[in-house]
Amino acid sequence: MGNKHKKIVLTGGGSAGHVTPNLALIPELINEGWEIHYIGTSNGIEKDIIPKEGVTYHTVHSGKLRRYFDIKNLTDPFKVIYGAGEATSIIRKIKPQVIFSKGGFVSVPVVIGGWLNRIPIITHESDITPGLANKMTMPFATKICVTFPQSKESLPAKKVVYTGTPIRRDILEGSYEEGLRICGFNDSKPIIMIMGGSLGSRNLNNLIREQIQRLTRHFQVVHICGKGNIDEKLLGIKEYKQFEYIGKEQPHIFKAASLIISRAGANSIFEFLTLRLPNLLIPLSLNASRGDQILNAKYFEKMGFSKVMYEEELNSDLLYNGIIELYKDRNMYIENMKKSTIPQGNEEIMKLINKYAKA
Repeated sequence: MGNKHKKIVLTGGGSAGHVTPNLALIPELINEGWEIHYIGTSNGIEKDIIPKEGVTYHTVHSGKLRRYFDIKNLTDPFKVIYGAGEATSIIRKIKPQVIFSKGGFVSVPVVIGGWLNRIPIITHESDITPGLANKMTMPFATKICVTFPQSKESLPAKKVVYTGTPIRRDILEGSYEEGLRICGFNDSKPIIMIMGGSLGSRNLNNLIREQIQRLTRHFQVVHICGKGNIDEKLLGIKEYKQFEYIGKEQPHIFKAASLIISRAGANSIFEFLTLRLPNLLIPLSLNASRGDQILNAKYFEKMGFSKVMYEEELNSDLLYNGIIELYKDRNMYIENMKKSTIPQGNEEIMKLINKYAKA
């Protein structure tokens, strides 16, 4: 098969967690000469991110899949069916050798469209237990990649492959000096990085800010607080830098940071593991999620990769003390992370893509 004939369709969207692994694979696919097409929605986060990568972008309709009662649950299945028809037509025109699906609402019509065109489909599940969209696409999948080894226990043995998760190569290319420059910091005190997820976390933001005077006695703090969450009253604190969002700056700030305090989304925590970056995880509570971040955090705690605290039990004093403890124990976490035997997701998934493209 000549390089110019190698075509792949990627899909996934609705949240950054369903797009980031695809971003990690795009440079690998380009290096191997693949022609890449992405199928997403016209209003999802993927529409803002993927076209910037120089990838051909196609849109389909998709309904939202809800675990709670909503009147739209009666109409959205028809959007999925309509989207599956659109995806079937798009895929028939592209004629890809393989489809890689990262999940999210848009993946359902795309995977069905791929299956109807008899294209091999590789899906990837980031969390320990599958999300609703991935549960719906698994019957149509050729192979199901998983990030955590225990995910294999609840999935079809003939389909599941333990690959780990794809990691963006650029996170390894950060500059310490550039990280300091971006934040306006110096090397007089260690740096803590706070991340509250792609939308920020109001509660986590408040807990940090209640302790910012104490924290800046020992640390410089860079806080990714989410859109609209900058606290203007604290802009004058030299050792506290706030960003609504960071993109290309992230690898440099990672490089400059000694610790990170974060939610426990699978993509993020595996980036911390790859970077050997000591971390305090505060997973989304069951009130705000299906509990996947709690399971992710417990696994990383068990492996000795992370310190974990739970939002329901947290106040600002406990958080401050947890950060101080993490800093004291940072070398223990670094050593544990160095011993990790988790697979290299980029390499393992690329092997599967190439294998099924030739099938």
